Amino acid sequence: MEYTFKEIETKWQKYWLENKTYQVEVDTAKPKFYVLDMFPYPSGAGLHVGHPLGYIASDIYSRYKTLQGFNVLHPMGYDAYGLPAEQYAIQTGQHPAVTTEKNIKRYKEQLDKIGFSYDWNREIRTCNPDYYKWTQWAFIQMFNHYFDNNTEKAEPITSLIEEFEINGTSNINAACTELLSFTAKDWKNYSEKEQQLTLLNYRLAYLAETMVNWCPELGTVLANDEVKEGLSVRGGFPVEQKKMRQWSLRVSAYAKRLLDGLNNLEWTESLKEIQKNWIGRSVGAEVNFEIQNSEQKMEIFTTRPDTIFGVTFMVLAPESELVQSITTPDCKEKIETYIEATKKRTERERLADVKTISGEFTGAYAIHPFTGEKIPVWISDYVLAGYGTGAIMAVPAHDSRDYAFAKHFDLPIIQVVSGGDISEESYDAKEGNSMNSDFLNGLDVKHAIEKANEEIEARGLGKQKINYRLRDAIFSRQRYWGEPFPVYFKDEIPYVLEENQLPLELPEIDKYLPTESGEPPLGRATNWKTVDGYPLELNTMPGFAGSSAYYLRYMDPQNNSALVSKEANEYWQDVDLYIGGTEHATGHLIYSRFWNKFLYDINEVCKDEPFKKLINQGMIQGRSNFVYRIKNSNKYVSYGLRKDYETTPIHVDVNIVKNDILDTVAFKEWRPEFRDADFILEDGKYHCGWVVEKMSKSMFNVVNPDVIVDEYGADTLRLYEMFLGPLEAHKPWDTNGIDGVYKFLKKLWRLFHNEENKFYISNSEPTKEELKVLHKTIKKIQDDIERFSFNTAISAFMICVNELNSLKCNNKQVLEELLILLAPFAPHIAEELWAKAGNTASITKTKFPEFQQRFIQEDTHEYPVSFNGKMRFKLNLSLNLSKEEIEQAALNCEQAQKWLDGKNPKKVIVVPKKIINIVV
Repeated sequence: MEYTFKEIETKWQKYWLENKTYQVEVDTAKPKFYVLDMFPYPSGAGLHVGHPLGYIASDIYSRYKTLQGFNVLHPMGYDAYGLPAEQYAIQTGQHPAVTTEKNIKRYKEQLDKIGFSYDWNREIRTCNPDYYKWTQWAFIQMFNHYFDNNTEKAEPITSLIEEFEINGTSNINAACTELLSFTAKDWKNYSEKEQQLTLLNYRLAYLAETMVNWCPELGTVLANDEVKEGLSVRGGFPVEQKKMRQWSLRVSAYAKRLLDGLNNLEWTESLKEIQKNWIGRSVGAEVNFEIQNSEQKMEIFTTRPDTIFGVTFMVLAPESELVQSITTPDCKEKIETYIEATKKRTERERLADVKTISGEFTGAYAIHPFTGEKIPVWISDYVLAGYGTGAIMAVPAHDSRDYAFAKHFDLPIIQVVSGGDISEESYDAKEGNSMNSDFLNGLDVKHAIEKANEEIEARGLGKQKINYRLRDAIFSRQRYWGEPFPVYFKDEIPYVLEENQLPLELPEIDKYLPTESGEPPLGRATNWKTVDGYPLELNTMPGFAGSSAYYLRYMDPQNNSALVSKEANEYWQDVDLYIGGTEHATGHLIYSRFWNKFLYDINEVCKDEPFKKLINQGMIQGRSNFVYRIKNSNKYVSYGLRKDYETTPIHVDVNIVKNDILDTVAFKEWRPEFRDADFILEDGKYHCGWVVEKMSKSMFNVVNPDVIVDEYGADTLRLYEMFLGPLEAHKPWDTNGIDGVYKFLKKLWRLFHNEENKFYISNSEPTKEELKVLHKTIKKIQDDIERFSFNTAISAFMICVNELNSLKCNNKQVLEELLILLAPFAPHIAEELWAKAGNTASITKTKFPEFQQRFIQEDTHEYPVSFNGKMRFKLNLSLNLSKEEIEQAALNCEQAQKWLDGKNPKKVIVVPKKIINIVV
């Protein structure tokens, strides 16, 4: 019987579905293991071969843990809201739900073809009201809580109100937008509107003016990763910085906990470092600089207060509110022009750009708090309004960007020489003047910083502070296709709906564009109001809203009364293994961790951190092919002959190329301009050129996994993707190498069949050699799976099958255990051969083989035998021999007689299990 993979894979995929093989429930008799893939967005293009890489890895590990006796939760769903579906709706008029449903269907068909062990009973979609009800519920909880800096956790907003009623703000130490001060009497005298506005200053979900990436053409705010070089990634439209009233989540309140929590996670150090840098903890001092001829003050944050005597200019962020009030009339025009230019750059681009030097002088001067000297105040886009205080004291001798700015605008550079090793950090010690201070003289950097902090506080100039770079998350989008906010407005003040009014479902609208007056698309909805007639929020939530807690919903997806029940959460607890791309190393992981910590604070989940172990899979790159068109013709010359002609390389669809040989007939049919193509061939074939690039439709190097599955089978695809290289590394896709993996599966198939191609395995006792091969493989596969070294595991399978073939092994015990080892990697062929061997239950219901050391222990050693230090031959001897017996065996063997030549040895050196050296 031949290896008919299409029949086999269709058969077993149907079996798994009908028998609910991968469906799991809470089972306290078994230990749990939760494996999660990062939430995919179902695009219209479907999957290419790069997408399943992480899914295959997680599937292998899920199946492996199941065989080890764990109750494995391995779910899948769809991050179904997003800008692409909305843009398609704007262009075609088709409802985004229709497009999304079509895309999901396509994705699921592709995923099912690859044979993943997903529990589809737990599938979730963020656009389903049953799901986003709980996103809305979480938002309401955040709206109704604040962060207490003393308890370092979220507390009910009602307890804050109680404190206001008794003591005002005197005892309040809470995360807030701005520090407020009022008495209990003041609070009681506030109107309802004033009280609600005050509470917005503290709520974890709050409404406030904030700087955003605004895209007029798309009519919406964009996240930083949706903008590149001042243009929207989607459509390439101009994006500007704009202040807008937006919903935000007070993520910054959790900065310390987000940073500290990394210490207990099994994440790579590089990934932890990315998170640490994003959170950005800095210890320093806030210092006040007075402004000449103004009541205003500049508050700056510095991690090096000891360099304050090297300040030669001040820099404000262009967005700073101080700019307008301190700019002198003669500088106003230039300042306004510069601010307009800055609006076209995102904060991320401004941070990353270390080469561009730009700025404008405001005409204003700050007063040095120690020396009383005048210091010019500039604006520059390398300072950001949301980081620190939006203002810096520039010390060009000790900071690279300040130095570059000073050199560019010919500003003074003063080297601080007070600290013992400060001068080592100088960028220009020779050009500038030197300056020190009495109270910092003779101190090293550490003690100079401490002394400067003390002096600043003692003189009332500022205070010591720990600062974080982490920003609050902007949570509003001016889109239709997203979760509606459970918010209505009374007297322009936001209130949240009651929980029993959820979900607030998206209404139908006539168009998916902003209204003629510039309101978001929901402004087109008729009667978008509460039953009491109050207007509902017109913005929708961003994409990360639905993906921030989806891992919790998988634990209990059909629950109508809670996000997740106590029973389900206490059993599944957290994600044991999370696999996904590095593109989520900051935003998604920060927001999910914040969301989880908040839910932990309010006793909705039992773990403070959501993802115990995290692995970032690498990228599969495309292998592009080229044809070479001869100039001014429609003739194409083969790769090896191209240098004889003047040619232009043209990308060609890799799906009409096999092993770099072009299907010339398919090429002519590919596009109209190639219909009359002519070819200059080599050996009767057209050889294409190739290069490794990012997989992209524009380069025609996207490989559809369906094509591979149809031609070679899902098991071959699974093995080959893992065989390409280490999971976490980038590697090129090369269809040329897939034949080797396919041949391995056919060789495995033949191991279970006799010369007449009939299934045949024996019940005889396995030989010592067969058991040695098997247990060597068991150990290798188990070690490699635990290390996620799947490429080396597949090599071990190939070696094992070759060795068993050499031994002519057809032993049932050995071959069945080999199938169990292989089942996580190639589940279809493993199930088929397992059933043919007479097993009635699925191979997933069995147990992972147990490695036994005794089967791989050697009972002999091959000794290199040397004469006078030169190795002459090898001798295989029992490990049970004594040194004297080893010596006699070496001297008495036939090969030794030649080198002894009748002489008696002067000395014989024996190192057991190492060498034998005979000195003649």
